[in-house]
Amino acid sequence: MEKTETLIIGAGLAGLTAAYELHKAGKPFLLLEARDRIGGRILTSRVKGESPLELGATWFGKKHTALVSLLEELKIPSFEQVTGGRAIYEAISTSPAQVVQLPHNDEPSYRIAGGSDAVIRKLAETLPAGSIRLSEPVQSISLEVDVLVVSTKKQNYHADRVISTLPPYLLVNSINITPELPETFLRVANTTHTWMGESIKVGLRYASPFWRADGGPGGTIFSNVGPVSEMYDHTNVEDNHYALKGFLNGAYHSLTREERCDLVLNQLRKYYGDVVDSYTSYEEAVWRHESHTFLPYEEHLLPHQHNGHPIFRTPLLEGRLLLAGAETAVLFPGYMDGAVRSGQRVCSADFSRHS
Repeated sequence: MEKTETLIIGAGLAGLTAAYELHKAGKPFLLLEARDRIGGRILTSRVKGESPLELGATWFGKKHTALVSLLEELKIPSFEQVTGGRAIYEAISTSPAQVVQLPHNDEPSYRIAGGSDAVIRKLAETLPAGSIRLSEPVQSISLEVDVLVVSTKKQNYHADRVISTLPPYLLVNSINITPELPETFLRVANTTHTWMGESIKVGLRYASPFWRADGGPGGTIFSNVGPVSEMYDHTNVEDNHYALKGFLNGAYHSLTREERCDLVLNQLRKYYGDVVDSYTSYEEAVWRHESHTFLPYEEHLLPHQHNGHPIFRTPLLEGRLLLAGAETAVLFPGYMDGAVRSGQRVCSADFSRHS
């Protein structure tokens, strides 16, 4: 049996932000992560000498002030997403794709220099050694006298409070919680969409950016035909390693990796020709296959359904169980900024109540 003041479930951006805030405040904690890696829905694929590819959370804007401030505090730079001023637009399958000029964007998107996982790695580096436990999924949380007992396959933990950063649907359908949570909470949690849960993100690395050729179509793609609906120039911040990265229709989750790669290449050949076959590596993340992110819903849910619902900001189990995570945020739920805000919010609560 191990005891801690605060136990955090999930070492994604929300959980690491919460741990970072607690550590700054001198509060003891432990952080349990089910996967064998930190980052959660931030997943950066790396190949030496090539561009990092974001297979999870990627973009943010200046309006995402909580994330921007955190990056500044951690001294992590960012850079504007390259668009090239033009895009390939495919409206219908019976007409050829067109190259269109992109209007000026007063609110451009930005990427984290060096990869989205730079913020994950930096946060983890600030934490005490041994405070993050990997490959330890939580099986149950039970309220006993003046304590929460959190059980994994490895051991039991006693905690004054628990911060769960899991998507609400995953929390109530993967962890046995006693006493049973209120019916009103369960009803909302069971109809809350998990951000990015059905997404398939794909990327191709190249030795040279052929899409940037003079008079060429550029690397921005919008297609109503698919199977890739959007794709963007994913060159690194130094502008010396090149890639394209986009979104594949989630309906293709049941195909093999090779079949999905072929679908992507077939579509790109329509725009660029056989040069697309010169890719050096293909990467993908089928988030529906990530059991520590996604579980099938019992009914159809709309994108972002119930994300940001106020019920997620009400403490549970006599005030000892607090919820964070992108889906729980007041502002920008489902985004990196929302994850940061949620981690900061739960750590600004009155922790003296059960001390």
